Amino acid sequence: MLVGGQVTRPLVNRAFELRLSAEQVAALRKGELSSAALKKVYRQIETRTPKNAFFQQVGGKWAAQGQTGWQVERTATQRALQKAAQQRQSNVPVSLTLQAPPRSVRVLQERGVVAHVVTGTSSFVGSPDFRVHNIRVGSAKLNGSWLERGAVFNFNAKLGNISSASGFVPGYIISGGSLALEDGGGVCQISTTLFRAAYLAGLPLVERHAHSHQVAYYDPPGFEATVYAPSKNLRFRNDTAAPLLIQASWDLKAQTLRFDFFGAAPDRRVQVSAPKLSDRKPASNPTYMADPKLKAGEIERVDLPASGVRVAIVRTITRIGKDTGKAEQTDVLRSTYRPWGGTFAVSPSDKRLRR
Repeated sequence: MLVGGQVTRPLVNRAFELRLSAEQVAALRKGELSSAALKKVYRQIETRTPKNAFFQQVGGKWAAQGQTGWQVERTATQRALQKAAQQRQSNVPVSLTLQAPPRSVRVLQERGVVAHVVTGTSSFVGSPDFRVHNIRVGSAKLNGSWLERGAVFNFNAKLGNISSASGFVPGYIISGGSLALEDGGGVCQISTTLFRAAYLAGLPLVERHAHSHQVAYYDPPGFEATVYAPSKNLRFRNDTAAPLLIQASWDLKAQTLRFDFFGAAPDRRVQVSAPKLSDRKPASNPTYMADPKLKAGEIERVDLPASGVRVAIVRTITRIGKDTGKAEQTDVLRSTYRPWGGTFAVSPSDKRLRR
């Protein structure tokens, strides 16, 4: 376990015991306990596989913990079985070799990933099932990502192909001034939440795009990021003193998504202002999209209207510690949203689709 930069390793008993029945002991003495039966026992023990270390809160503190895998040392265990048979013992020690995961707590400590850096959150309350599914699938693909010191996080590249082949299902996306069904609808919930974590961590933004209109899921306005490969991406640079480990988690009951960054102890304080809104414009007329499931005359609202507006958010970053150079810097995050009339789903034969 890694807590506060220090690794504490609990004592691990590498010699587990098999408890043999009287019949099994007798079979051992006669050499009748088959190798297949022993291999089955070994495989059961070896179902414990290595698991990478992840951070979680334990007693109010962040702690990283992984899991070693178990590999039975066959030769030593066979000798123990033979000795048990000779002495008519039913308890037989099984010698184990511990297999460390690729990302152990020791690896985290050696790489300087010892502290919680930031949390970014968002709410997807009211999302349809397809959207929740895509949020979970996409977030899981990013969970456990590394961002090396000085490297740029490339959202589209990390997420990979968005299609049914990679686990996504069709959902609504903004397309051509209206909505359309396409694999991966809801992925912008992921990019928005990740953007919030990066922005609150004070990381330099390389590329960020606002949605074309305000989306209710991404309140407050302006504090979001849309993606659509290959034309729109989310990219930010790790300018901290160590690699960053990115963890994703979600709460289906509260319907919230969360990204946590772990790395070196923060060397900056970040303040983000409330959004400043200007140049408001009333919502426009609604748009319509075809839904093959609807019959002639049926109509369903799939998106709410929103006013047009310009939004500015100011971020102030204050460096702490020694040799900080310029102690304070500010940047402005700007977003321009056009008026939006919302969208209704109608039958493919509806005349409003051709207007």
